[in-house]
Amino acid sequence: MKFKMAHTNFNVLDLEKSIAFYEKALGLKELRRKEAEDGSFILVFMGDGTTEHQIELTWLRDRKEPYDLSDNEIHLAFVVDDFEAAYQHHKEMGCICYENKKMGIYFIADPDGYWIEIVPERR
Repeated sequence: MKFKMAHTNFNVLDLEKSIAFYEKALGLKELRRKEAEDGSFILVFMGDGTTEHQIELTWLRDRKEPYDLSDNEIHLAFVVDDFEAAYQHHKEMGCICYENKKMGIYFIADPDGYWIEIVPERR
């Protein structure tokens, strides 16, 4: 038996705002979407064009209140080839929410408050 990672799900309140964030902040592109026949949900799968792993953004029509992310200890991590350029880009976007200079990493927060770790490429 062999398992392979497929996607990570984030539930979002404003689907278009989230898609725009992931496109601008991380260069992800929409790969496909699934819409419920009754309009109750939309799933949008975003990918980086390099790996098979995807982010599934789930929008639920009846959800109006923000999601409780508790202590937000669970996060997704991205490796970037130009750490300094990425840092400047995210700083200009105003989405850096935590830095650990000693470890050489930082986190950005998406529109719903999910944290994404940015890690420099190890050469």
